[in-house]
Amino acid sequence: MMDLSKIKEHMDVFDSTGKNIGQVDHLEGKDKIKLTKSSSPDGQHHFVPVAWIDHIDTHVHLKKPVSDVTTMM
Repeated sequence: MMDLSKIKEHMDVFDSTGKNIGQVDHLEGKDKIKLTKSSSPDGQHHFVPVAWIDHIDTHVHLKKPVSDVTTMM
């Protein structure tokens, strides 16, 4: 199981290709990461399911490419 306590505010979130897709605002419940409005090209909050996380180090790394992420957010 993923240790979600490693996810901190303002951590960068990268898709599976290494592209930065935003920054963590906070965890929304136990199943979503809320991204900051300021890191979004449209100025809106977006949510990423924790099920999409591949691993967490100093950043959050997803197992999906940005094209899948943006169509699902």
